[in-house]
Amino acid sequence: MLKTQAKYHLGQVLRHRKHPFRGVVFDVDAMFSNTEEWYENIPEESRPRRDQPFYHLLAENDQSYYVAYVSEQNLVPDETGEPVDHPDLGDLFGDFQDGRYPLQFQLN
Repeated sequence: MLKTQAKYHLGQVLRHRKHPFRGVVFDVDAMFSNTEEWYENIPEESRPRRDQPFYHLLAENDQSYYVAYVSEQNLVPDETGEPVDHPDLGDLFGDFQDGRYPLQFQLN
Protein backbone atom coordinates (compact mmCIF):
# COMPACT_ATOMS: atom_id res chain seq x y z
CA MET A 1 0.00 0.00 0.00
CA LEU A 2 1.36 3.38 -1.06
CA LYS A 3 1.29 6.06 1.62
CA THR A 4 1.57 9.70 0.69
CA GLN A 5 1.35 12.84 2.75
CA ALA A 6 0.59 16.21 1.22
CA LYS A 7 3.12 18.94 1.96
CA TYR A 8 0.65 21.79 1.32
CA HIS A 9 -2.84 22.45 2.67
CA LEU A 10 -6.21 23.78 1.59
CA GLY A 11 -6.26 27.57 1.39
CA GLN A 12 -2.48 27.87 1.02
CA VAL A 13 -1.10 30.19 -1.68
CA LEU A 14 1.49 28.44 -3.88
CA ARG A 15 3.41 29.27 -7.02
CA HIS A 16 4.72 27.06 -9.81
CA ARG A 17 8.47 26.43 -9.87
CA LYS A 18 8.81 26.84 -13.65
CA HIS A 19 5.75 28.67 -14.98
CA PRO A 20 4.65 32.20 -14.05
CA PHE A 21 1.47 31.52 -12.09
CA ARG A 22 0.29 31.10 -8.54
CA GLY A 23 -2.90 29.96 -6.93
CA VAL A 24 -4.84 28.75 -3.90
CA VAL A 25 -5.13 25.03 -3.09
CA PHE A 26 -8.77 23.90 -3.08
CA ASP A 27 -8.32 20.13 -3.40
CA VAL A 28 -5.55 17.52 -3.17
CA ASP A 29 -5.20 14.08 -4.79
CA ALA A 30 -2.89 11.70 -2.92
CA MET A 31 -1.47 10.63 -6.29
CA PHE A 32 -2.09 11.44 -9.95
CA SER A 33 -5.80 11.22 -10.70
CA ASN A 34 -6.31 12.96 -14.02
CA THR A 35 -6.74 11.47 -17.50
CA GLU A 36 -4.05 9.60 -19.37
CA GLU A 37 -4.47 12.07 -22.24
CA TRP A 38 -3.70 14.98 -19.89
CA TYR A 39 -0.55 13.21 -18.65
CA GLU A 40 0.63 12.28 -22.16
CA ASN A 41 0.29 15.91 -23.30
CA ILE A 42 3.12 16.90 -20.94
CA PRO A 43 6.50 16.68 -22.71
CA GLU A 44 8.16 13.44 -21.58
CA GLU A 45 11.23 15.21 -20.18
CA SER A 46 8.96 17.36 -17.99
CA ARG A 47 6.42 14.75 -16.82
CA PRO A 48 6.11 14.56 -13.05
CA ARG A 49 6.01 11.27 -11.16
CA ARG A 50 2.48 9.93 -10.67
CA ASP A 51 3.14 8.69 -7.11
CA GLN A 52 3.04 12.07 -5.37
CA PRO A 53 0.28 14.47 -4.33
CA PHE A 54 -1.31 16.57 -7.06
CA TYR A 55 -3.00 19.85 -6.20
CA HIS A 56 -6.03 21.59 -7.66
CA LEU A 57 -5.43 25.35 -7.64
CA LEU A 58 -7.57 28.38 -8.32
CA ALA A 59 -4.79 29.89 -10.38
CA GLU A 60 -3.92 33.23 -11.91
CA ASN A 61 -1.27 34.69 -14.15
CA ASP A 62 -0.89 38.10 -15.76
CA GLN A 63 -3.52 37.32 -18.41
CA SER A 64 -6.21 35.09 -16.89
CA TYR A 65 -7.78 33.04 -14.12
CA TYR A 66 -8.16 29.26 -14.37
CA VAL A 67 -8.01 25.95 -12.52
CA ALA A 68 -4.59 24.25 -12.54
CA TYR A 69 -3.64 20.66 -11.68
CA VAL A 70 -0.03 20.54 -10.50
CA SER A 71 2.31 17.94 -8.99
CA GLU A 72 3.80 18.65 -5.58
CA GLN A 73 7.35 18.64 -7.02
CA ASN A 74 6.44 21.67 -9.16
CA LEU A 75 5.03 23.84 -6.38
CA VAL A 76 6.56 26.08 -3.73
CA PRO A 77 4.93 28.36 -1.16
CA ASP A 78 4.23 31.87 -2.42
CA GLU A 79 6.20 34.25 -0.23
CA THR A 80 4.83 37.54 -1.60
CA GLY A 81 2.16 37.88 1.10
CA GLU A 82 -0.20 39.15 -1.61
CA PRO A 83 -3.76 37.84 -2.03
CA VAL A 84 -4.85 35.96 -5.16
CA ASP A 85 -7.59 37.63 -7.21
CA HIS A 86 -9.29 34.54 -8.68
CA PRO A 87 -13.05 35.29 -9.02
CA ASP A 88 -14.10 31.89 -7.58
CA LEU A 89 -12.24 32.25 -4.27
CA GLY A 90 -15.30 33.59 -2.47
CA ASP A 91 -17.24 30.41 -3.26
CA LEU A 92 -14.85 28.30 -1.17
CA PHE A 93 -12.83 30.56 1.11
CA GLY A 94 -13.09 33.51 3.44
CA ASP A 95 -10.98 36.66 3.23
CA PHE A 96 -7.20 36.40 2.89
CA GLN A 97 -5.60 36.52 6.35
CA ASP A 98 -2.18 35.66 7.69
CA GLY A 99 -1.00 34.57 4.23
CA ARG A 100 -3.78 32.06 3.58
CA TYR A 101 -7.48 31.64 2.86
CA PRO A 102 -9.70 30.01 5.53
CA LEU A 103 -12.27 27.46 4.30
CA GLN A 104 -15.84 28.76 4.19
CA PHE A 105 -17.74 25.60 3.22
CA GLN A 106 -18.67 22.36 4.94
CA LEU A 107 -16.43 19.36 4.18
CA ASN A 108 -18.14 15.98 3.79
